[in-house]
Amino acid sequence: MPDPLFIDDDDRYARFRLIAWWDQEKLAAAKIIVVGAGALGNEVLKNLALLGVGTVTIVDFDEIEESNLTRSVLFRSRDCGRPKAEAAAQALADINPAMKIQAMSANIITDVGLGLFRDADVVIGCLDNREARLWVNRQCWKATTPWIDGGIQEINGVVKVFAPPDGSCYECAMTENDYHLINLRYSCPLLRQEDIQAGKVPTAPTISSMIAGLQTQEALKLIHGMPVASGQAMIYNGLANNFYKTNYQRREDCLSHETYPDPIEAPLSAREHTAKDLFAAVHKQLNDQTNLRLSLDRDLVLSLDCTECGHSQEVMRPLQLVGMREAECSKCGKLSRPVLEHTIDEDSPLAERKLAELGVPPYDIVRVTTDQEEQVVLLAGDRENGP
Repeated sequence: MPDPLFIDDDDRYARFRLIAWWDQEKLAAAKIIVVGAGALGNEVLKNLALLGVGTVTIVDFDEIEESNLTRSVLFRSRDCGRPKAEAAAQALADINPAMKIQAMSANIITDVGLGLFRDADVVIGCLDNREARLWVNRQCWKATTPWIDGGIQEINGVVKVFAPPDGSCYECAMTENDYHLINLRYSCPLLRQEDIQAGKVPTAPTISSMIAGLQTQEALKLIHGMPVASGQAMIYNGLANNFYKTNYQRREDCLSHETYPDPIEAPLSAREHTAKDLFAAVHKQLNDQTNLRLSLDRDLVLSLDCTECGHSQEVMRPLQLVGMREAECSKCGKLSRPVLEHTIDEDSPLAERKLAELGVPPYDIVRVTTDQEEQVVLLAGDRENGP
């Protein structure tokens, strides 16, 4: 006779263990980044807490508003005005105290280093704009980390799974209109226009539950090493209750298909060390005395220069964080032009600046070019302090 099956009611995950292929230890060891803690992100995070995922990083720079409360299961009225990432992390700790939760009230484009993407097993995108999705896609491709995109509107939704470096990616499916809509966020001098607000997408809580459930289920399959349909969209029409799939064609010339090799590690911190320190570390690692150059992944606005009166204002921030109103000259009121930098040479005065001042976030993976090759370097000094 086979051994009788016992269900240990003192085991939090006893019912999960009854699933033949289930491995709770894999879930406990998993690291997942959730980008966006709105309606969709709330449902994904709740699911991950119930499943017992070991480490979850929440990235969101918004604060909670009253209108969020009808669609966000983790938020309460008393949370209004708090950062979404912080409030969501506190709610998850109540659901599953064993989880390790990192809340980042941060901009995914400018504040999150590539090292975090590289360490993750899965990234789940719960975003509401194309620019952020495109950035997540490119970062995941560089780090070869699978990611799951979700989108909702009214009672309709879509889930897309991407598994680099193979198959198609989010950018492969972008149209000229998608690029046009991203470019609308910026003015002629390439500064963000504050007056062009992202539309408030109308959604019901039902569709966020459904799409988040599918996103979480795809993440489960990835963590367990099960096959997933990469480069495919699962689209749900809530009015007609129709569910269909569509495959994306891989574009061989797609700009997102850049994959980084394993980086060398340098005991440096973006907040504490300069570009000059980085160059010294690379020279030491490579025994190479040729001139080095740091390539910036985020265009750096050095200054705003007024062509009318000649006034110059130092900025030293990534382009995405500089707005049109800031470009108005304080002397004459005319529109200033941004002075952009993309690379830092070893002999540049900017090499004396801290890496963070050059727009490099903590725990990033940076590109340093020699005369013969390009070397990628992980700023490992930020690992213990956290991003």
